[in-house]
Amino acid sequence: MSNISKPLFNMKLIDTHAHLYGAEFDADRDEVITRAKSDGVQSFVLPAVNAAAMPGMYQLQQKYPNEVFLMAGLHPTYVDSNYRAELQFVEEQLTKNKFCAVGEIGLDLYWDKTFLNEQVEVFRYQIQLAKKHNLPIAIHCREAFDEVFAVLEKEKGESLRGIFHCFTGTKEQARLALSYNMMLGIGGVVTFKNGKIDQFLSEIPIESIVLETDAPYLAPVPYRGKRNESAYVCLVAQKVAELYGMSIEEVASITTSNAKAVLGI
Repeated sequence: MSNISKPLFNMKLIDTHAHLYGAEFDADRDEVITRAKSDGVQSFVLPAVNAAAMPGMYQLQQKYPNEVFLMAGLHPTYVDSNYRAELQFVEEQLTKNKFCAVGEIGLDLYWDKTFLNEQVEVFRYQIQLAKKHNLPIAIHCREAFDEVFAVLEKEKGESLRGIFHCFTGTKEQARLALSYNMMLGIGGVVTFKNGKIDQFLSEIPIESIVLETDAPYLAPVPYRGKRNESAYVCLVAQKVAELYGMSIEEVASITTSNAKAVLGI
């Protein structure tokens, strides 16, 4: 499945961002998880997008209590006129259940700028919720780096920490993200010819990155354009190993330790 020989998988990987509760996996969700586990993936971190997603997330965690970890949050593309009710739901969930992060949260100016002001308000509020509950955040940023960094500048401090999910910025933006106690979430984009992050990633300390898929989106080469799944995180690890001049086992060990440290799992 992953084009990597099985003997390499005397190691453990963590997919720090996968929407495995999505309808794209309704037909074969258990098989997807089984494939990933056979390829060395020991843990799956599920980001929330809105209240409607939570039942499926809880169901998956109940089925795989030792492997599946959940975030709570409102995704920026789901911010609309109902955002206050959605935020109240997030706040209630954080008081009732155990989560490893608040996410995915952030700003998205790619699809629609109608609710930009509300997106900023929601982003800041959820950062403050994360601080209140001593949790990291998982940031979604699409065509909004300046706006995201402006919010982080206002909220910076020791209690601010997390993952810059699906990082696709420049080397300068990567270093700025690290200055706000963020790790970089590296996924399939690192394998794309036009992804650009492969040109400088090795200049970023590997202790500051975690691996992810964003399944079902952004499948790495050679599956680009097809449904992504957690097993493919090993292909991300393989590419990262090439860039850093390290073995895939070393990359797996370091990035898994990084993920456990930032997410508390």
